[in-house]
Order: sequence, then C-alpha cells, then structure tokens
Amino acid sequence: MATKTGRPIAIDLFAGAGGFSLGVEQAGFDVAIAVEYDPIHAAVHAFNFPRTRVLQADISTFDAAQIRGLCDRTPDLLVGGPPCQGFSTAGLHNLKDDRNSLIFHFCRWVSVLQPRYFVMENVPGLTQGQNKTLLRRLKHDLRDLGYKITEPVRILNAADFGVPQNRSRLFLLGARLGERLVSYPQPLDRPKVSIRDAIADLPNLDSFPELAKTDEVLLARSQIRYLNQNASNYAKTMRRRLTDTQDYAYRRHWNPSLLTCSRQTQHTPAIIERFSLLPPGKQDGPSHFYRLDWEGRSVTLRAGTGSERGAHTAARPLHPEYHRVISVREAARLHSFPDWFRLHATKWHGFREVGNAVPPLLARAIARQILQALGVEPVLPRPILPLGERQLLYLTPKQAARHFS
Repeated sequence: MATKTGRPIAIDLFAGAGGFSLGVEQAGFDVAIAVEYDPIHAAVHAFNFPRTRVLQADISTFDAAQIRGLCDRTPDLLVGGPPCQGFSTAGLHNLKDDRNSLIFHFCRWVSVLQPRYFVMENVPGLTQGQNKTLLRRLKHDLRDLGYKITEPVRILNAADFGVPQNRSRLFLLGARLGERLVSYPQPLDRPKVSIRDAIADLPNLDSFPELAKTDEVLLARSQIRYLNQNASNYAKTMRRRLTDTQDYAYRRHWNPSLLTCSRQTQHTPAIIERFSLLPPGKQDGPSHFYRLDWEGRSVTLRAGTGSERGAHTAARPLHPEYHRVISVREAARLHSFPDWFRLHATKWHGFREVGNAVPPLLARAIARQILQALGVEPVLPRPILPLGERQLLYLTPKQAARHFS
C-alpha cells in the first residue's frame, strides 16, 4: 500500500533511444541519467528526454562511480537491457559473443550504485541450453552483492500489456536486502490491441510525394480530422487525444499536425507486384517479410546489426493493406511509442532504435510494480517539456559523437 507521494529516481543503462526510460517515466519515476554507447541513439535519447543527463559511453569501460557525482542520491531503480544477440535464438546463438559479458557489467553497476531495485531485460534464450549457466552465475553474483531475486524468473509478452506486438522478453527483478520483494505484473484483463487499433488511422505515405526525401510532412486540416475520427482508443492515447490515467510522464510540447518518422521506402514495380499477391499472415519468400494482419498482432520487431557487425537490416513487416514495408512511425506505434516521440531521421537508424527498445507500455507495467514495492503513489508533473534541438535527429555518427565529446 502506497504511503507517500513523489517521483523516485531511476538510471537507465544500455538506454538506446529510450523505450525503457519512457515506460519508467510513465510509471512515475524521474530518469536522472541514461547511458548509451551508440552516439546516434544517445542523440535521439537526448532529444526526447530534455531533463535526463544522457551520457554517450561504453558501459564496459566507463567508471560507474562517476555517476555518483551526477546523481544527488542513491537511485531507487536501475534498469537496463544489455545487448542480447549472443543469447538470441533468432541469431547465431554464440556463447563466445563478447556482448554476453555485458550482463555482468550490469551486475558491476549494481555493485557500485547500490540501487534499491533493479530490472534487467534480455531475450528468452538466456534461460535455454548452456545459457542457463550464465543466468545462474549472474543471479549468484547479484545475491552476493546483497540483493534478493524475484523467483522464478519470468518471460513476459508485450502483447499482454497493451502492446500490439508479440514480443517475449526475460525480466530479472531484484531488491536490495531490507527492501520489499517486487512481484511481476499480471497480464491485462482486456482484449489485446490489434494492428488495426494501432495504425489504421495513419495516412497512406504514398499520398505525400515529399516523403520520398524527408521523414516528416505537415498534414492538412482535413487529413488531421480524418486521422482523429478514425483513431482507436489506443491510437488516441498515442496522440494524447485521450487521457491515459496511468501515464505519469512529463508532457511534451509537440505539433500533432506534423506526421513524423514517415520517410517512404522505394520498392521496385516488380517487388510491389509480388507484395500485392501476399495475403495477410503470410511471409514473402525472397525477402522473408511478413505481411501483417489487421486483426492480429505484429511479429517481433527486430533491430538488425550495427555497422560494426555488418549493418544487416532486419526483416521489416509489410503493411496489412499497402504493398510496402511499414514506416518507422508505424513501427513505433506497434511498439507503443507515442506520436510525439521522434526516432532518427534515417529509416535504418530509426528501425534499429525501435527494434532494440523495450516497449514503453511493458516497461511501465514493470516499473509500476517497483513503485508499489517502494510504497510510493506517483504524481503527475506540471511542467510541459520542450523537445530537444531538431538537429539531434539528423546527425551522422561522427557528428553525434562530437556532440557528446
């Protein structure tokens, strides 16, 4: 039972563009610090979270003790999703992948910062095969640091928490000795959100020739009226046109007339013809693209690999109606990012930012459990925050690195 009001402090590691941060903020935390290695993702994070101190740094080499000088008190919550490709059954499942060690660097940061609670996200593959040995070692190390682990460790599907996407992820929950043990959230007792609920109100990108060269376009009044009239309750909450009584995030100042993250993907006529023959729920053979079904949920949105590992693009779903892959904005809707939230202007970085993120609604459900354990009733902050400088969304990797140097 909540005994006090306020906004506890959280720190986000492996923060990406900010899916975990946003969900934690929506639950009622203030995210004081976010640490992200990729300068492009860090720049986008800084754009969307003007109150958060964003550090572009390598978790494995950065001195966690420096964070203490940037945070005025011990964090109530430490969250993070260490890169998981070495554990993923969708990838090479390589036990020698150097990214596997990052789960133990998360443990090191727990040791240094001593948060009251922590949440670590990873792929279900961490519970399978030889990976189970690493998970047992991780839990052992965390217990040695003075933390209780919520057992059994559970895998949660984002679709059970209001996200229109089947996305299963492992979450490891820990509480410092002396703190109340946290429990996992229960799935929502209501119908799952469909693809139609998520994106049917968004206009056809082919109606805007300018989107061949830019990722944003100003909608006419008639287009905005159509969008608002055809929006489901889910879409209305993404557009801030329906009050979400469980959302305690800072409000952002944004222009709802501007359609963003919507640069077109130019397919050849032959590919468009092939896509036109593919029914919903089926996969295109040559491209492996899956056609979404209006009444179903999205397949798991994946990030692909970064430039340091070949810059491979993950298969992107096809729109249920139009003969093209979905846009970054449509992917963001399927991930539960609100429309004010911006991703990088390039499709490649934008899709990676979505695919790497914890869906905010799932992150919110978990963070609310932490608030209950803390005995805190969240409060809605009054300030309406301006978003960051627009140029942050258009930086190259070198420019973004210089921004943080």
